[in-house]
Amino acid sequence: MGIFKHLDENARDIVKGWIKDFSEDYSTDGSRFILNEKNPFNNPIGAMAHEGFSEVFRVISGKKSPDAALLREKLDPIIRLRAVQTFIPSDGVAFVFKLKDVVRGVLKNKIKAGDISGRELDLFDQRVDELALAAFDIYMACREQIYRLRASEVRTRTLNVLKTKDILCEVPEVGTEIIPHDVYKNGGFEKPKDETDRGL
Repeated sequence: MGIFKHLDENARDIVKGWIKDFSEDYSTDGSRFILNEKNPFNNPIGAMAHEGFSEVFRVISGKKSPDAALLREKLDPIIRLRAVQTFIPSDGVAFVFKLKDVVRGVLKNKIKAGDISGRELDLFDQRVDELALAAFDIYMACREQIYRLRASEVRTRTLNVLKTKDILCEVPEVGTEIIPHDVYKNGGFEKPKDETDRGL
């Protein structure tokens, strides 16, 4: 199919346009910085975008069907970056779909001349859709991990406060319970000898 030849020949322009669209999700100054700052230590987002987008596009634009595991591996760093920022899920992965418009813009003359058929474009669009689904899965997995870490941190802080205020303590054979410390110190956990054991 002719589309793969044209994708390969125009890869640099396509990736450049894709990164430009990606950068527009940030402020004007942020977008300009992502696109123009070449030092990867000063511009980690831009460096990751240039490397990651190039790798992802190389995989998705080949003649063979993209290897799903490899595609996720190349996409993962970009999506992790979006997941720790303030984007909602739809905005976090929306940049993937923009690749369709970028390809059509770069290859418009070839499309107009009939060198690339509508069927070929549909095939490429399908790959982009599959890429977007993978991006969404990665994004939600990252957000879930973030929420678990935050919940764990809140729980640890709460337990520490309760212990400091003598509201919570460790009870042998019971574990951590919210029990007034003076109750624990004064006893009261022993089961009366005449009380029937109900399996509690």
